[in-house]
Amino acid sequence: MRIATWNVNSIKQRLEHLATFVRSAEPDVLCLQELKCMDEAFPRAEVEGLGYNVVTHGQKAYNGVAILSKKPLEEIRRGLPGDETDEQARYLEGVVSTDDGRVLRVASIYLPNGNPIGTPKFDYKLSWFDRLTRHAEGLLTLEEPLVLCGDYNVIPEPKDAANPDGWTGDALFQPESRAKLRTLTSLGLTDAVRACSDGEGLYTFWDYQAGAFQRNNGIRIDHLLLSPQAADRLRTASIRKEVRGWDKPSDHVPVMVDLDID
Repeated sequence: MRIATWNVNSIKQRLEHLATFVRSAEPDVLCLQELKCMDEAFPRAEVEGLGYNVVTHGQKAYNGVAILSKKPLEEIRRGLPGDETDEQARYLEGVVSTDDGRVLRVASIYLPNGNPIGTPKFDYKLSWFDRLTRHAEGLLTLEEPLVLCGDYNVIPEPKDAANPDGWTGDALFQPESRAKLRTLTSLGLTDAVRACSDGEGLYTFWDYQAGAFQRNNGIRIDHLLLSPQAADRLRTASIRKEVRGWDKPSDHVPVMVDLDID
């Protein structure tokens, strides 16, 4: 089974790119972030025409997450528990099922950016992280294959940035942000990309400014975190860097894992 995650940075602007990607990569499950549209404005018919069941959790002009699955999706959860006042569409969860039963639980995550530091936006990022960790802790007690996919807006280590010194004043690379990610993974989750490669130069985001992509001045902030039951089935992980070179691309690229699950 192939699971992918991609911050598309506006589904309406990247619909053609989405079709090209799924036809070439053929993911069984694709988690999308930053849809920037309400549920009713999502191009459902076009995506269903590509062979996917679609579940969305949208928001006008901002945020928004989706899960596309070739198999049916059940037990849908829209929104991260822990704060009933939070109206931002950043979390979507479902169970991929077949005629033989449950196969995989997957979540599409768009974690807050948190900039600028020292403002309520950074506090929101950290508290959202705490809520995610509490929820993930509960999910792990189910002892089932689980993949938490998405744009975490965190650079885990200096080697995950081409120029780490350039990010020292950014919320994505603050000690507090990185510590929250370590707390989450310490529950027993595996960073799929790092499980397959410890090398440098593995980036998932390149800014639109100053020729960042052409100079490969990127960062790795899109992650797939696997439960032990999923990590035991991990075959490969890959980053589709070439997508960033397409015409009018998202500033993020898809990241994929192949799991030994029928």
